[in-house]
Amino acid sequence: MGKGNWTRYLTPGLVFQSVLIGGGYGTGAEIAQYFGRYGLLGGLLALAVTAGAWALLCAVTFEFVRVFRTFDYGSMMGRLLGRAGFLYDLCFYAMLLLVLGVVNATAASAVRQLTGLPSWAGVALLSLGVVLLVLRGTEAMERALSLWAYLLYAVYLLFLAAVFLRFGDAILAELSRAEIAPGWLFGGLRYASYNLTCVSMILYTLRNLQTRREAVTCGVLAGLLGAAPALPLLLAMGCDLPGVLASETPVTAVFQRLDLPWLYALFEIVLFGTLVETAAGFLKALEDRIEQALFRGRSFELARPLLTGAVTALGICVSTFGLSDLIDKGYGAICYGALFLFALPMLTVGVRQIRRAGKPGPRIRK
Repeated sequence: MGKGNWTRYLTPGLVFQSVLIGGGYGTGAEIAQYFGRYGLLGGLLALAVTAGAWALLCAVTFEFVRVFRTFDYGSMMGRLLGRAGFLYDLCFYAMLLLVLGVVNATAASAVRQLTGLPSWAGVALLSLGVVLLVLRGTEAMERALSLWAYLLYAVYLLFLAAVFLRFGDAILAELSRAEIAPGWLFGGLRYASYNLTCVSMILYTLRNLQTRREAVTCGVLAGLLGAAPALPLLLAMGCDLPGVLASETPVTAVFQRLDLPWLYALFEIVLFGTLVETAAGFLKALEDRIEQALFRGRSFELARPLLTGAVTALGICVSTFGLSDLIDKGYGAICYGALFLFALPMLTVGVRQIRRAGKPGPRIRK
C-alpha cells in the first residue's frame, strides 16, 4: 500500500458501501425496519452494533485475504472451508439472482415515478450502466464506486442538514425521549448478517495490502463506512418517527414533509446510481470467481462481455416475477447460509489459519 496515499485505506470501505447500499437501504425501508422500530436512541445503538459487527468481520477477512492472497471469494472459501467451499457458491448464486431481480424492479419503479417513463426505460438504463461499469475493468470500477460513494455521502449530509434546519427541534425532542425498545441488539446483529455476502464481493480491492495493520485498519474503516449512510437517514426519520415508520418508503415520507423537489430529484439520482453499483458489484465478484476457476493462465477478455450480457439479461427476467415472497423468504435463508458458511467459519477457523500462518516453521538442524 503506497506510503502517504491515505485514499487506499478508504477504497475497500467505499466500495463496500457502494455495493451494500441498494434500494432497501437507500430508501430507508431497511433502516426503519431494523433500527427505527427500536426508537431513535435504540436505533442508534442497533446501528452501532451493525457497524461493529461489519468492522470485525471485514478486519479478519481482509487479513485472511492478505495472508493467503485469495482475491476472489471462490479462492477464499476454498482456503477456508476446503472441499465444502462450493456450498458458498450456491449461496452466492442465489443471492445474485435475487439482488439482480430486486434492483431491476426498483430501478423500473424509480424511473417511472421520477420521470413518467415506462418501466422498461429504468431497466434498460440500469442494465446499460452495469454493463459499462463492469467492462471498464477493475481499476476503473474501483474509482467509479469510490467517487460515487463520496457523492452519496455529500447528498445524504445535505439531506440531513435540510431536515435539521426545518425539523431540528422535533429530532432533538425525539432523542431526548431516550426510547430504547427491547430487541435492539438482535436487530443490529440481524441487519449485519443480512449483508454478509457484500464483504466477499470486494476482495479485488485488497491486492495492495502489505501488513496486518493495513488490513485491520481497512477492515474497521469498511465497517464504519458501510454503516455511515444509515446515520443521516435514521436521524432524519426522527422528525416524525411514528409517521415515517408507517410509510413503505420512509425517505419519501420525510421528503414530503420537507417539500424540496430539487433535493428529492438529486437524492433519487444518487440512489439510482447505487442500484447500478450493487448489481455491478455482484457481477464483478461472479466474474472474478469464474476467471479464477476456469480461465487460469488464459484470456478471459472474450468471455467477459458474453457473461456480463447473459447475467444482466437473466436479472431482467427475474425482475418480471413476483418478488415479494421471494424477498421475504429468500433473504433469510440465503443470509443464514452466509452466516454459517462464511462469517462464523472466518471468525473461528479463519483466525486459527491466520495465526498458524504467522508462526515460524520448525528449525532444521544442519
